[in-house]
Amino acid sequence: MRYCLLCLSLLLSPLAAFAEDASWQQIKNDARGQTVWFNAWGGDNAVNQYLDWVSGEMKTHYNINLKIVRLADAADAVKRIQTEAASGRKTGGSVDLLWVNGENFRTLKEAGLLQTQWAQTLPNWRYVDTQKPVNEDFSIPTEGAESPWGGAQLTFIARHDLTAQPPQSPQALLEFAQAHPGTVTYPRPPDFTGTAFLEQLLISLTTKPQALKVAPDAATFAEVTAPLWQYLDTLHPVLWREGKDFPPTPARMDVLLNSGTLRLSLTFNPAHAQQKVASGELPKSSYSFGFSQGMLGNVHFVAIPANAHASAGAKVVANFLLSPEAQLRKADPAVWGDPSVLDPQKLPVEQRDALLARIPQGLPAVLPEPHAAWVNALEQEWLRRYGTH
Repeated sequence: MRYCLLCLSLLLSPLAAFAEDASWQQIKNDARGQTVWFNAWGGDNAVNQYLDWVSGEMKTHYNINLKIVRLADAADAVKRIQTEAASGRKTGGSVDLLWVNGENFRTLKEAGLLQTQWAQTLPNWRYVDTQKPVNEDFSIPTEGAESPWGGAQLTFIARHDLTAQPPQSPQALLEFAQAHPGTVTYPRPPDFTGTAFLEQLLISLTTKPQALKVAPDAATFAEVTAPLWQYLDTLHPVLWREGKDFPPTPARMDVLLNSGTLRLSLTFNPAHAQQKVASGELPKSSYSFGFSQGMLGNVHFVAIPANAHASAGAKVVANFLLSPEAQLRKADPAVWGDPSVLDPQKLPVEQRDALLARIPQGLPAVLPEPHAAWVNALEQEWLRRYGTH
């Protein structure tokens, strides 16, 4: 009997694979000729040029017209999706694919505005490094509603000619800012890198780290966050423009670092400094560093709204973004330098070795993101305390 069951399973497994291949082939057929509107953050030239390359590949190999809608903030697309849902637009939505994570994902998922259970069905999911947080997003289970396509870690940038020994802790950063007044700052929240800086400090400073794993509680919010606000109250007077103004974006910080006005910049890409040196936007003396106890990290995803007009095309694009070819190109610092979400050991030898060569070495430990609800809570309290300057 056991032998018969084994034979049956061996017979059925190719049939299951065939059925899977057939269903993916149908998706590819449905996608041909579709126009896919991909809403993505457009705040960096390297990102924009990479997505332009993706658009060309989709047209050449899949006959998909991929249109990139460049956003200052993914929240703009979230509001559009919410507005369409409120007006009863259940099909033919204006967003087919959205670069998203964190609070924006939580908002859409809780409202039932995303397609679910599709990400793990993509053929290229087999290459994904499932040791990375690819099945949860800021502590929220993804339930197949998002496909990962890149990693991120909050990273400082400095210049060897200005800063030979960078600060390795929040206390060291404060002392560094006090020793060099006017040369340190951070992007103004709700810029996501600015908010991540607040989260990084909170993780490092709070005496109640367990509280960050769940949504903030109004009864304990003040106690959990008190060390953060005490720290910022001390830090702000010695910041650039005495903490009365903040750069709107990390890109603006790069410009100020390049000119020597600032001694530090911030990014969510560990290879950003390398990439900007290669493009000539930062001096050759620029380097990345982080706190010795670790730096905040996460995965960024793409999601398909429930009312998407071109779902099949969106899935084909998401699958291509996970391909070894696309991930290798993206990880190249000369192109973008965005960390891959693939497991090199799951790739053919040549691609494995190429990807391993593009993984930055010597990075600090990755600290998990707090629960997604902390993003809005911290931004609102920051704006209440410091946003009127």
